[in-house]
Amino acid sequence: MKISDLISGYEKFKDTKFKKYENKFLDLVKNGQNPKVLFIACSDSRVDPSLITLSAPGDLFVLRNVGNFVPPFAPDNDYHATAAGIEYAVSVLEVTDIIVCGHSHCGAIETMYTKITDINLVHVKKWLELGLEAKNYVTQKLISQSVSHEERLELTEKISLLFQSKNLLSYPDVQRRVNEGELFIRSWYYRLDTGELEYFNTESGEFEPMSSSSEF
Repeated sequence: MKISDLISGYEKFKDTKFKKYENKFLDLVKNGQNPKVLFIACSDSRVDPSLITLSAPGDLFVLRNVGNFVPPFAPDNDYHATAAGIEYAVSVLEVTDIIVCGHSHCGAIETMYTKITDINLVHVKKWLELGLEAKNYVTQKLISQSVSHEERLELTEKISLLFQSKNLLSYPDVQRRVNEGELFIRSWYYRLDTGELEYFNTESGEFEPMSSSSEF
């Protein structure tokens, strides 16, 4: 897609979709946003939270980064974009659910199994350390098993979601609201090739197909 395509798309949006949601936008401007869901997804261009969930403007507070990682709480004087978004969603917007959504064929996860030699990727290299706990867990779990590289990557993609969810609990307000039953953390896994969505069932300890009858 070229820049000219984006501009053409904008023109169509202004003439059609904006008009469809015009009253919704005006209400959001007048009364402010009030999303109930924080959706943490990967920056991968193939993953679109609003498209996957058919959500409307104002429904989701979305954070996207490489690998859908959640850095642990670190109250220092550095810049923390993802952490700031989490704090704002939980403490100001008071969302009731946090979804950490990973996906198949994730470049971030695959890169963790290779050596980064490009000296220009210093920030990428550091950021991917947030996935090492999952990689090490999977490597240890599969140490005596013969599995394909693809199976290893998929398991790492899924296990990473659980470690990222654990990192969420390092944020004081997240932990407090979870303990009080006001906030729920969910792990979802999206398959790029089939459009299927899976969720982690805490009772079975497995990722299971998502449906309207899924137990939460």
